[in-house]
Amino acid sequence: MDKMNSGIVLFEQKTVRRTWYKNQWWFVVEDVVLALIDSSDAKQYIQRMKQRDEELLKGWVQIVHTLSIKTHGGSQKMNCANTEGLFRIIQSIPSPKAEPFKLWLAKIGYERTQEIQNPELAMERMKLLYEKKGYPKTWINKRMRGIAVRQDLTSEWQARGAQTQTDFAILTNEIMTGAFGMGVKKYKDFKKLDKPHNLRDHMTDIELILTMLAEATTTKLHQDRDTQGLPKLKRDAKNGGSVAGRTKKDIEKQTGKPALTKENYLHLEIVNRKKQLAKESKLAEESSLEVLREFEALDDPIFE
Repeated sequence: MDKMNSGIVLFEQKTVRRTWYKNQWWFVVEDVVLALIDSSDAKQYIQRMKQRDEELLKGWVQIVHTLSIKTHGGSQKMNCANTEGLFRIIQSIPSPKAEPFKLWLAKIGYERTQEIQNPELAMERMKLLYEKKGYPKTWINKRMRGIAVRQDLTSEWQARGAQTQTDFAILTNEIMTGAFGMGVKKYKDFKKLDKPHNLRDHMTDIELILTMLAEATTTKLHQDRDTQGLPKLKRDAKNGGSVAGRTKKDIEKQTGKPALTKENYLHLEIVNRKKQLAKESKLAEESSLEVLREFEALDDPIFE
């Protein structure tokens, strides 16, 4: 799945961007360095690191490759290294976090190998992630089913002539416009979502179901028509979206209410952030109490 092949992971609340390339994970070097050092200037730290480690400097072009990474401003070329390369880079970073980071890297690599052998594990891990974020279980079940439907559709697109992310975006917009009367960007604006947010993570149950109907219908049309090439794939996408669009109108007619809503799940991010801040505050308080106890232990008559 696309979500499993790229995106971000967290190490001790620090964001590390990554991409799946040549059957292994590649991580943004700057992100890794920032996760291990106290400074906020990773570029300068990397330059100093290469200056003091001549062997690392000599092998840098073999260790680091420039790959496309998704950012808030779109895809950008960034320096990345695989697990083996990162182990070498970490050797030059005197940080107490180095060993925990190595274990973290090994765990991520092992989990990815497991997921390739058994894709259901990837789905289970994603399900647990949504549960931790606080999504309702009924919503999670629909979201998981939607991911499977989407995966089937993108597999058909790849096999039938869609080659680039731009092709996928064009076809997705055709489906969304047919189903909801607006493309992805306008839909996100409707829900007051920023560019980094995943639209489907903020859909209601009905919106998820209509999206699944549109994408499953499009997949069926591709297969029945043996569609080849982007222009005809666009035609099917429009047709598949229109099926969901007619269903949407019927729902609205029967219920007397709009099927689409500006409702989103941004409040979960606020709740989770508050929980994290509370956890950090508690740890800081415990640390302060420990320091206080040490000072109190020094308050002995022998020193008076």
